[in-house]
Amino acid sequence: MVNSVLVVGGGIVGTQAALDLADMGFTVYLVDKSPSLGGRMAQLDKTFPTNDCSICILAPKMVDCYQHPNVEALLYSEVVRVEGGLGDFRVSVLRKPTYVDWEKCTGCGECMEKCPTRVLNEFNMGLDKRKAIYVPFLQAVPKKATIDEKACVFLTRGKCGICKKTCNADAINFEQEKRVVELKVGAIIIATGYEFYDVSKIQEYNYGKIENVVTAMEFERLICASGPTAGHLERPSDKKTPEKIAFIQCVGSRDFNHNPYCSGVCCMHSVKEAILANEHHPEVESTIFFIDMRATGKKFQEYVERARKEYKVSLVRGRPSRLTQDPETKNVWVWYEDTSTRRVKKESFDMVVLAQSLVPSRENKKLAELIGISLDKYGFIKIPDRVKQPVDTEKKGVFAVGYCQTPLDIPEGVAQASSAAARVAELLACHT
Repeated sequence: MVNSVLVVGGGIVGTQAALDLADMGFTVYLVDKSPSLGGRMAQLDKTFPTNDCSICILAPKMVDCYQHPNVEALLYSEVVRVEGGLGDFRVSVLRKPTYVDWEKCTGCGECMEKCPTRVLNEFNMGLDKRKAIYVPFLQAVPKKATIDEKACVFLTRGKCGICKKTCNADAINFEQEKRVVELKVGAIIIATGYEFYDVSKIQEYNYGKIENVVTAMEFERLICASGPTAGHLERPSDKKTPEKIAFIQCVGSRDFNHNPYCSGVCCMHSVKEAILANEHHPEVESTIFFIDMRATGKKFQEYVERARKEYKVSLVRGRPSRLTQDPETKNVWVWYEDTSTRRVKKESFDMVVLAQSLVPSRENKKLAELIGISLDKYGFIKIPDRVKQPVDTEKKGVFAVGYCQTPLDIPEGVAQASSAAARVAELLACHT
């Protein structure tokens, strides 16, 4: 139908696009592969350059979107077929079984407490474990349980069923099956976000071999109050509070052996994390190893200077060549060339944080094939005219916003979301 729109991706960018369209009177179908809205922003502790609480900004939008009368959130789902064109797209959405009746589930958590099966918690980047029946994170919207069919003992071996016996709301339903929903929409907005580059491929940094070498998002979860350590900064090897932390920029980015492009947010993300580390523990000193400090946004350069002057953050221009571990202390030796002195140096740190490259979602390739649009050589959705039509894809009526089309930060992504909503309204009004 001309007055309905499909939004693929329930992060902050997709949520903003859905809200804008819903407020204009369009019916919005918001599809996301997760059981909750929120996306990557929900994993962040604070946002730069204001250090505002991330979930405090995001959660009200998640609630507004989910409860909006014009929005139908199709969560734990994926797009499997797209046909037609502007004003008449026919879309098939596969709805995966949660094995929980969300109409009955109250989110009380009794089933999760009693479930005996524990698996790695992907929301906390595998730093702790969750149950086979789970709510993705504390502030999830909706706050409804989902059963992981690959981890559930009852679904894999026909045993257990403790959650069903425990649930006072009688919400557990092991008979649920996959089903396909058919939609007719006038336009499509893609907001699939990003994923993380596998930095174990960069062998000189020994990620996965040296305990106290972590990625930026793992560090983010370690300093977040809702994270695996309840916000207490601990290094993995011995749970001690690190006093010296190294942040290494462009790990997998700006590197022709991996991803030649700049990921757009890593410089400021590391500055933010160094500030937060010092706020948590004022004795912490941080060193950021960088190629170029790309502080290009509003108040970004002032943010960097504030980190340097007030939060014991040092900036060293130079890309470390390798990391090694002190076998006794478990500290990490950082070997690098100081480009200001042209000398090779090494320095010991309690912990090293790798600002890993951000890459387009793997969903981009599948959606591009289904819809009939192109990707660039890195996997970003191609935008033919970034000057005049910065959110329009090659196919009329299909728009791409946020990190799925180019590296950018949250405010830029939200601005694109509103831009795409306006373009949809314009095109569909003309189409009728």
